[in-house]
Amino acid sequence: MSNSAPSSKLPKWMTSFGPQIIAALIVGLVLGLIAKYTGSTAEEPNGLGRFLSIIGSSYVSLLRTAVIPLIFFAVVASIANLSKVTNAARLAWQTLLWFAITALVSVTIGMLLGVVFQPGANTGQSAPADYEGKTGDWLGFLTGLVPSNFLGLGASTTIADGAATTSVSFNVLQILVVAIAVGVAALKVGKAAEPFLTFSASALAIIQKVLWWIIRVAPIGTVGLIGNAVATYGWDTIGALGKFTVAIYVGLALVLFAFYPILVRSHGLSVKQYFSGVWPAVQLGFVSRSSIGTLPLTQRVTERNLGVPSGYASFAVPLGATTKMDGCASIYPAVASVFVAQFFNIDLSFTDYILIAIVSVLGSAATAGTTGAVVMLTLTLSTLGLPLAGVGLLMAVDPIIDMGRTALNVAGQALVPTIVAKREGILDLEMYNAARNGNPFAEDSFSDNNTNAEPVAAK
Repeated sequence: MSNSAPSSKLPKWMTSFGPQIIAALIVGLVLGLIAKYTGSTAEEPNGLGRFLSIIGSSYVSLLRTAVIPLIFFAVVASIANLSKVTNAARLAWQTLLWFAITALVSVTIGMLLGVVFQPGANTGQSAPADYEGKTGDWLGFLTGLVPSNFLGLGASTTIADGAATTSVSFNVLQILVVAIAVGVAALKVGKAAEPFLTFSASALAIIQKVLWWIIRVAPIGTVGLIGNAVATYGWDTIGALGKFTVAIYVGLALVLFAFYPILVRSHGLSVKQYFSGVWPAVQLGFVSRSSIGTLPLTQRVTERNLGVPSGYASFAVPLGATTKMDGCASIYPAVASVFVAQFFNIDLSFTDYILIAIVSVLGSAATAGTTGAVVMLTLTLSTLGLPLAGVGLLMAVDPIIDMGRTALNVAGQALVPTIVAKREGILDLEMYNAARNGNPFAEDSFSDNNTNAEPVAAK
């Protein structure tokens, strides 16, 4: 009791994550401008500029530490869930097909918005000195799928001023290939693989908890990231990032309020009922900024509001929480790739745009519910050969964008199981069309046999 007393005295705005991020953006902006106008440059940062750079780069490094195990165990766990579904093969392929279709449409919308809005144009920046001027190609993309070792890890050593420095890198696509192979093999092995699958599920839960701790210190990282961006690039960066944010939210709105309703109506379902059914989860996703954190509520509204059978929903919704990310893996990397190319005055070819679409569809499993946008952006920029300096630049406004991205992710994770269930004739239309009432956050139990369970709605 005594431990909670001090925190209860603090105003709510001081303990709420959203206001903390906004405050961090303001502080970072002010510190960045101070550093900029006291002589800090990218080549020769002053003390404040160096301090901001260290904070920002350290936060990005923290996020990157969990990328390899996160991707591996998330993909393995999702594939393992196939064993729990009746008529699994047909439903699984239908689900994955619609994941891919919606991702492809979303990434196309994102690329078009990047070209129309030109968010990174006219900044006067040039590519970093270490940029080799290479862009992705089909052969490089295909050969990049072949793992060079078990986890696609690589090491390189550079010698400067007589000192040798060794750095370790990883190939996200290769990790995905290995994880898919291991997951499928575990299903084929059967009962003997159960201890491994149990371990994978536990490892995934632990990694997600660690990532949540890292996310909680995002305000500190935001100060360094936005401050370093402003100190390095000045006012042009602020304007460009503002245009980038607007372009992202326009894309999210087009997918959520135009493309999704078209899909719903084309399957003979009420758009109003879909939105009223999924809205509690969308709200929570917007606030929490975590598809994994929203997963229990997303699955609940998918079953109890949208009428998807529990057996299928228990497979499709968790799978969607790790592989179905129209916000993080489609809209965002598409606009971001165009932004980075424009920001550093690098021309993209038609092949590059096709590569963006393919990587977004195939790489969706890398999102894994948390920090997914960072992983997808790194994957996309690496495949295209664009400067990875763009990752740190865009991380400065990532918390603002992530709210809308996660809301769209959650809406899509409930949409696909709904339309697949409708196509397969297993959707409970009476439940789908029922009035919404009740508390979605209540911890009441829900049995598979309780078809008359009370629908849930936001209050």
